[in-house]
Amino acid sequence: MSAEPAHDEDLSDPELILRDLAERERAEFLRQYHEAVEAARDPAGYRRLRHLLHTWRLIVIAASQAGYYEELDAVRNGVARATPAEEAIPSWQERLAGSMTLGGR
Repeated sequence: MSAEPAHDEDLSDPELILRDLAERERAEFLRQYHEAVEAARDPAGYRRLRHLLHTWRLIVIAASQAGYYEELDAVRNGVARATPAEEAIPSWQERLAGSMTLGGR
């Protein structure tokens, strides 16, 4: 059996997100989801709902990685081991400068 999602599954489907979330995340997801659904009654709020679902799908993916919750707790407790972006990502300064140029158009 494959861990790959079926091709016909919409990964932004709130039922799938809720199904795949750890129990400890579900109440917060539902709180945010209901708030975003209410805001989406106005067409201007629809983008917020889509963004929320996308963000929670990324959380599902991240939380599936071993050690995710331990690292999250370490960050919250101020004891996480961190590496500055300049050291972790080759050419970070050039990438940052490039994104600033693109954003300033």
